[in-house]
Amino acid sequence: MTSSTETPDPRTEQLARRIEAYRSATQEFLDVAGSLGPDDLDRRPAEPEGWTPRMVIHHMADSETNSYVRLRRLLAEPAGAAIHGYDEELWARELHYDRPVELSLAVVGAVRASSAEILDRITPLDLARTGVHSDSGSYALADWLEIYTDHAADHAEQIRAALR
Repeated sequence: MTSSTETPDPRTEQLARRIEAYRSATQEFLDVAGSLGPDDLDRRPAEPEGWTPRMVIHHMADSETNSYVRLRRLLAEPAGAAIHGYDEELWARELHYDRPVELSLAVVGAVRASSAEILDRITPLDLARTGVHSDSGSYALADWLEIYTDHAADHAEQIRAALR
């Protein structure tokens, strides 16, 4: 006879908290970026080479599309899958980060929602799945989750700082 009250697996609970943090960081970024008025988008931050909120929003869309592919490669391909880096400054220059932000905001929301849907279906064991990042070497799904949770929150704060 089995007990009707099973002890929850702490690894599963920890993973659920990490996925919730990913979702919260997404919403934080979208709330901050979505609250900007036209005059806010091109405010220069204190540091001379810093990006305007408009540039940060476009960077987030480009970065998140890369993260979208990275997550899927880590889960779907054999260990050692190639995870490609990219030159953020070059992308900012060549991909016209002075354009309107509405589509980039939609991309961030859609890509992160789709990735969160996949994250809801992984197990704690999946966090150990690894690829090889072209710039930093071994790259586990656990690294991916931490990096992209922090990424959205950090860029939300970067926008707030530019507005101060």
